Amino acid sequence: MRRGRAEGHVAGWAGVLPAVRLNGGMPFDASVLPDVSGLTVGVLGGTGPQGRGLAYRLARAGQRVVLGSRNAERGIAAAAELAQLPGADAGEVSGGDNAVAAGCDVVIAALPYEGHAETLTALRGELAGRILVDCVNPLGFDQRGPHAVPVPEGSAAEQAATLLPDTRVTAAFHHVSAVLLTDPSVASVDTDVLVLADDRPAAETVQALASRITGIRGVFAGRLRNAGQIEALTANLIAINRRYKAHAGIRITDV
Repeated sequence: MRRGRAEGHVAGWAGVLPAVRLNGGMPFDASVLPDVSGLTVGVLGGTGPQGRGLAYRLARAGQRVVLGSRNAERGIAAAAELAQLPGADAGEVSGGDNAVAAGCDVVIAALPYEGHAETLTALRGELAGRILVDCVNPLGFDQRGPHAVPVPEGSAAEQAATLLPDTRVTAAFHHVSAVLLTDPSVASVDTDVLVLADDRPAAETVQALASRITGIRGVFAGRLRNAGQIEALTANLIAINRRYKAHAGIRITDV
């Protein structure tokens, strides 16, 4: 018996998209995503664990990466250290201040939420026309464990979009363990990266970048208005990791 609509179309962003087959799903195919091998990726907050880990994995995948920091010397030193890690020489790694990183083709914001708005506002000019990948998780911690912190705009990603009207804001990389990313002995980071955006070509660019990291698939997961629950889910993953002594991630089934 047929379940749902196995054929036809459903409404998409611009026109229609093929309907998903419930029995077997629409298979993920990274080969249909754009070629991003020639893009340079800047990382704001590139000296922190998450930023440094993402930079390392992208360099191992052959990407040119620029680590940014509030202090240029720290960015340069972090890049020199990262460049010595196994496999990093597959790409190119350099460092500087956040303004230098913000001038790259794609810019990852791996910042503490406390400094998120201030840093992005200061870089509004450099980020104009760029693709920004916001991976900030607004979280708090108390005796009961991790919890999501309310953001007036709805999410850190929506805050970024409000502050940067001329920037192509996306959200991704919220649920990837920094421990796994920075461990050279981990050959494959087996998880999915949920990518959200209101700009479809920008979303596909970020999906393609994520999919260059061995073990990772960049999966489209909706518009930016849905970023709040994606960011908040990180609190649940932290609780899982603490309970089970793990480095949990997300896998999407049937795709």
